[in-house]
Amino acid sequence: MIDKETHMTNTLTRREVLKLAGAGASALLLKVDSAHALDEVVADDAAAVLYDATRCVGCRACEEACKAWNKLPPDEEPPSDLTAHNYTLIKQHQEGADESFRKYQCMHCVHPACVSACPVQALTKSKDGPVMYDANKCIGCRYCMVACPFHVPRIDWSDPLPIIAKCTFCADRIMHGQIPACVEACPVEALTFGTREQILEEARSRIKQYPDRYIDHVYGETEAGGTSWMYISAVPFEQIGFPKLDSDPVPELSDDVAMYGTPSMLVGVAALLGGIYWATSRRNEGKQEE
Repeated sequence: MIDKETHMTNTLTRREVLKLAGAGASALLLKVDSAHALDEVVADDAAAVLYDATRCVGCRACEEACKAWNKLPPDEEPPSDLTAHNYTLIKQHQEGADESFRKYQCMHCVHPACVSACPVQALTKSKDGPVMYDANKCIGCRYCMVACPFHVPRIDWSDPLPIIAKCTFCADRIMHGQIPACVEACPVEALTFGTREQILEEARSRIKQYPDRYIDHVYGETEAGGTSWMYISAVPFEQIGFPKLDSDPVPELSDDVAMYGTPSMLVGVAALLGGIYWATSRRNEGKQEE
């Protein structure tokens, strides 16, 4: 869990302004190498989860476990979408006679577009599977939100210096040999944890064993180059809110966003922070004169 106090300040010094602008400029120079380094990630042995929509009963135990483990604030009303304080969400979808639940969270893509689009490397792909986020590096440009084909990252507008929030894949649990909190909490085993190779084998086995129960497709096996969270369902995936994606990794598209958008963004950020510094300095000088 990220301690917000470690990245929040009440005022910005000129050194901090230059540091932020410089970090973005340095990241731009490193952008191409960092984006294509993802091709070296070996996915088969990385962590993965299978969500079986035919088993889910919509109890929301996974949501509660996620909040408890990540120390997220409680909701006054049941959430209708992912937010900065809701990393996972169960939704019920119905179209005609077809009815199904679906779990929403970061898909932890094998080739994550958010990582490729981030100009300051605040997002990185772990060899163990999780897509990691470092709030201390984030400059709040929100390119990850634009790049993500699953519309997952959310910005915390309640923070004076807004940061991005999303499912962490319980990376802190995985590194200590534990399974994700949501998987552990599921009472009907709708969630199965393992390596990506094991999860694909399990998904295909269930489809083969019960062909009348499942659509003959494992969502996430190839979509957007593959994801760490994969799904099997009794109804077409489009009916339960999944985007229709081909097998090409999305980072190839998000590289353009980062390469062409970053220069203008850096100028804007530098100007904005410079303006804040100037205004703050003038205000402080006025108070001293009084």
